[in-house]
Amino acid sequence: MEASSVVDVFGNVGMYSIVAVAVIVCVAAVTTGAGFTVLGCKFFDSCVRQPELMPDLQVKLFIIAGLVDAVSMIGVGVAMIFAFSNPVMASLVDFAKEYGFITAVAH
Repeated sequence: MEASSVVDVFGNVGMYSIVAVAVIVCVAAVTTGAGFTVLGCKFFDSCVRQPELMPDLQVKLFIIAGLVDAVSMIGVGVAMIFAFSNPVMASLVDFAKEYGFITAVAH
């Protein structure tokens, strides 16, 4: 493997990482929106059927809304790890150093 192909591998990993980050963030946004839509519809439906339970249902709504939002934030956190501190890229750099494809990498 020559030096130009190593650079191509690094470029491809970087490009695929950007695509993966975009997909993770988009899927997190879409699923959170769908989750809040279903949650709100079920809440209003339950409140219309039994208005006396509305305070109890509202507490449960906010708890579940926090959990739905937390799941998407975990996905965004994982995406940021891949965007700014890519573990795949770090292992590629270690591999390239070990086999002499590169001598020094600027951090």
